[in-house]
Amino acid sequence: MQIGSIIAVFFVVWWLCFVAVLPIGNQSQAEAGNVTAGTDPGAPVAPRMLRKLLLATALGILFTGLLFWALTNETLHHYWNR
Repeated sequence: MQIGSIIAVFFVVWWLCFVAVLPIGNQSQAEAGNVTAGTDPGAPVAPRMLRKLLLATALGILFTGLLFWALTNETLHHYWNR
């Protein structure tokens, strides 16, 4: 597989992981009881974006690796093509 295809697959998998990781551990301003004037009450108090970016990257690498392993595994090819 070409490097451009691998990058494209990784980007799609990373984006799916990022969207899945975003709501983990969030607490809204309304839940915390400290709503800043002029902001949405549903806005997170501490979004911790760096942690979520790193987690999405780790999961993206893991799932992309598993996907390419599954696509190149001979045992799985024999099972799928029975």
